[in-house]
Formats: sequence, C-alpha cells, structure tokens
Amino acid sequence: MATGAPMAMPTDDQILTLSQWLSPAYPVGGFAYSHGLESLVETGAVTDADSLQDWLADVLRYGAGLSDARFLIAAWRADAQEVGAVDALCRAFAPSRERLQETDLQGAAFCEVTAEVWGGDIAGLTYPVALGRAAALAGIPPALTTRLYLQAFVANLVAAAQRLLPIGQTEGQRLIRALAPLISDITEQALAGSLDDLSGTAFLADIASMKHETQYSRIFRT
Repeated sequence: MATGAPMAMPTDDQILTLSQWLSPAYPVGGFAYSHGLESLVETGAVTDADSLQDWLADVLRYGAGLSDARFLIAAWRADAQEVGAVDALCRAFAPSRERLQETDLQGAAFCEVTAEVWGGDIAGLTYPVALGRAAALAGIPPALTTRLYLQAFVANLVAAAQRLLPIGQTEGQRLIRALAPLISDITEQALAGSLDDLSGTAFLADIASMKHETQYSRIFRT
C-alpha cells in the first residue's frame, strides 16, 4: 500500500470537519455501545475510576485502541482499490459478534451521513476504516485523525461507565485527560508501523464482549 507523502499542517476547516465527525452529536450511535464494559461491571471486574482507567489503558495498548489505529492509518494510506481489503481484515479481526456489529453499524452510519454532507466515494466500511478513508479524501492528516479518534473512543466509554458506575463528571474528565499521553504514544506507534504489525492481546476484554451477548439484563448493545 502507498504510504502517502508528508502533509502540511491541517487547516482550520479540516480541524473543524474532524471535530464534527467525532462529536457525540454525529449520528453514528456510539452512545449505544460499551465495548464489553457493561459485562465487566456486571461481574465486578470494573468497579470504580481506578479499575476503569486500568481497563481502558489495556484496551488502548493491547486491544481495539491500537488495532483500530492501525486500520485507520492503513485506510488513510490505501487507494480506492486497496481500502476494501483493509476493511475485510478489520471485520475478520473483530473478536465477537457484538464487536463486529459495533464497528459495522457505526461505520455504516458514518459513511451514510458523511457521503450525504461531504460527498466522496465512501460506503459500507467499518468505523475506523471509514474515518481513515474519509480523512484521506478530505486531506486531513492521519496523526490528527487517529489521536482524535482514540480520544473520542475513550470519551465514549467513560460516558458509558458513568451510566454504570458512581463516577462523576469531573472524575470522568480527569480520567480522559490522564490517558492523553497514552493516546499520543499509540498514535505514533501505529504511524510507524503497518498492518503487518497487527495484533490483539486484550483477551479479557474480548471475552467480556462475548459474555455480554448472553447477559440477561443490559442497557448497551455491546
């Protein structure tokens, strides 16, 4: 796949576009997903802000955080013929039915709205692949796109945790801020590699997403 030439600093319009795409108001339905967190709360594996931060850090380092970053950047670097192969691998890498549903449905919603508003050849892609492809078409740098994608990913899961645990707004924002250096590190790691470096070892998070499929009482789709 092409790596793409270095890009200039993003323009104000590009920054505003990316902020809009990753806003909680953008209609991808991210509020409906907990990435298996609801199952972990049910079993007592995550009980407070400290255990939540530990779980989020592991997901970022060893799970969907790093793998999604790799898929996003690969999609950004891919041409129109290559992006389908990136998307197929992203789907194959989903460890459970619900996690596949999560990335598939959010991606489909992102593609539909983005194509309607901004135009461009984007449809039927998983969420990180869709964002990477859209950013490439809009000329938005992959580093900025990945950092903000991961921050939005963390923020969404913190918001989910606040509906499941006694975690206040200030505590939640402090947690998101604490993970910012890790988000930057993971972005740089993903930028320096390729899909040949793809791996996933957040096994307990993956198992939690599988257990959620049969959880009796739940409020999230994953």
